[in-house]
Amino acid sequence: MDRGEFEKLVAEAIDEIPDEFLARLKNVAIVVEDEPNNEQLRKLKLRSDLTLLGLYEGVPLTQRNSYTMALPDKISIFKNSIELVAHTPEAIKKLVQDTVRHEIAHHFGSGEFGAKKAANNK
Repeated sequence: MDRGEFEKLVAEAIDEIPDEFLARLKNVAIVVEDEPNNEQLRKLKLRSDLTLLGLYEGVPLTQRNSYTMALPDKISIFKNSIELVAHTPEAIKKLVQDTVRHEIAHHFGSGEFGAKKAANNK
């Protein structure tokens, strides 16, 4: 799948998030990356038999006290990882939707929102 098509799937998945959550999704950048970088993998200490589909980096709303002048939180959706796990356009779309919801849930303080969807076996 080309990058433009994949980015469209991510945008559609974001649009499917209920408005009451989108309204509270402030100071969060959602980006598409090909794959996690070495620093992200090092911080997570991810086992080599797992594939990282998405990653939330930031301070969840439930842990914020005074939160001013902060860089945006970041949600990365990893294109190559998702395509490695899902092999059809329909499966890719579903996995993108699940991954976007999962990572947004982390922003709201949920540690478990279908955690298996964030790190799947290869």
